[in-house]
Formats: sequence, C-alpha cells, structure tokens
Amino acid sequence: MSFPTTTVEPLSFREALGHYASGITVITSHLDDEPVGFTCQSFYSVSMSPPLVSFSVMSNSASYPKIRQAGRFVVNILSGEQAGISNQFARRGTDKWHGVQWQHSPLGNPIIAGSLHWLDCEIHAEHAAGDHLIVIGEVKALSLRAAAAAKPLLYFKGQYCNIAAQGVVHG
Repeated sequence: MSFPTTTVEPLSFREALGHYASGITVITSHLDDEPVGFTCQSFYSVSMSPPLVSFSVMSNSASYPKIRQAGRFVVNILSGEQAGISNQFARRGTDKWHGVQWQHSPLGNPIIAGSLHWLDCEIHAEHAAGDHLIVIGEVKALSLRAAAAAKPLLYFKGQYCNIAAQGVVHG
C-alpha cells in the first residue's frame, strides 16, 4: 500500500497540533549567578528506570545554550494560576525574571514559586530534530505540591484553559 506524497503546510500543521491539549512548563537553570529559563509546552516523560524526561526547544533559543553549559535544569510544572508566568517566560529579549519569586533546587536550579511540581534534572542526552533540539534529562530530585486541589495550566487551540470535569474518566 502506498500513500500519495503531500506537502504539509506549516500553518495547517500548527493548527492540527493545536488540538492536542498540553501542560505548560518553564524550563530553568542557573549559570554564572544568572537565572535563565523559557516556557515549554513540549515536555513528556521518557523512562521510569532510570527516571528520564524530555523537552523540545527551538535550535535558535537564546536561553538553551546557557542551560546546556550549566548541564542541568528544573522543569517547573505550572499551576492554573500561573498564566502570567508562562507569558513572561515566553517573551524574548525581556527580563523574564522581573518580579518572579524563586528558590534554588538541590542541584542549584531556580524553582519558580507557586509551581504545581518541579523536577530537578541533569542533561542526559540531546538530539537534533528539524528546527528543534530534543533534550533528555535524568531526574535527580522532585517535589510535589501539597495542595491536592491545585490544577495544572493547560494550553489548547492557542489559549489557556482549565480542567472542567472533576471526576476521572475510565476508558
């Protein structure tokens, strides 16, 4: 069986992927007494043993080379109340850390106050993929926020959204 060769238009591709709901994270690190970070919605778990996670970042990112040099990062999983933090860290060329409260993780990375959870990682591997890099990190420490009622910050069809259902759907 063969399929016709087609060209996927970038806008159509982006629209199709926009229908996939994702959580929002801010990837942070600390290098030469300077915190660095960026908003990332392309984050997922890779392996339970060893504990590995991954994120994708644009190859021309201004922040990622500093994270690579540090060799470590924190994944700050944002809560539903942190849309402003997501927007702030998504901007280029601004002081992303203005007004942001944070503390050092066990590995020395910035943990953003109010994050739902955080994962402290060392860079395990990096792979080129088109106009992005796929970064795999080994989780060395983590913390779960105590508030059971806290909701994640979600992104769907170009906007932030909330979980509406209170129950669990079994399939």
